[in-house]
Amino acid sequence: MKASPEDQLALLTLQEQDNRIAQLTHARAHIAEQKELAELQTRLREFSQQLIAAQGVLDDAKVELSRIEDDVRVVDERIAKDKQRESGAASAKEVQALEAELASLATRKSNLEDAELVVMQNVEDAEAEVASVIAQRDALDAQRSELAAAIASKEAEYDREIAQVSSERAALAQSIPADLIELYERQRARYGIGAALLTRRVTGGSGVELTSTDLDAIRAAAPDDVVICPDSSCILVRTNESGL
Repeated sequence: MKASPEDQLALLTLQEQDNRIAQLTHARAHIAEQKELAELQTRLREFSQQLIAAQGVLDDAKVELSRIEDDVRVVDERIAKDKQRESGAASAKEVQALEAELASLATRKSNLEDAELVVMQNVEDAEAEVASVIAQRDALDAQRSELAAAIASKEAEYDREIAQVSSERAALAQSIPADLIELYERQRARYGIGAALLTRRVTGGSGVELTSTDLDAIRAAAPDDVVICPDSSCILVRTNESGL
């Protein structure tokens, strides 16, 4: 293949642009804060589980409190009925029986009220635990939002630079002969690099000094011959610094 030395030299700029795009793309995918964000998201999931557990404890305590309150209400209703019956009792025996039942109900109510105080404290403690977990979760979520915004800002910055370099690359590629671009793209897709400079007999494609035999073959090539690097298989661009 033939191509002017100027067009071949332009391939080096094209390769630099491709390298820069690859570097920026890699950097965008590996922003340092992304690891911290992933850790925050893991901790947020843990807080969600803690909140579910804490809310379950609170719900159970409230159910227990409601049950005791219902029992107290039933006892109060029974006491009121017995007192009403006592006031209308026809015999001392009936009064005695009602007084015994009222004493038993009073003991029952006292026990229930003691239990109610314990459960009310349990409800209060459970509510405090739920509030604490929510506060910690919300604080962590605020950190997550702030970090996500910082990452998005960096991603946007990378995107802008990638777009700019890609635009410059597209304009440069348009100025290079299509067959030379096609060869460059093919070699880059196959071997990871499309073009490299030969500097003091060292190929930029692999950093290896070429053998005398390879150098003799390159010296024999015309300036507009497109030379393929025998070591890295990229297009080898020659200049006055190539040491030929």
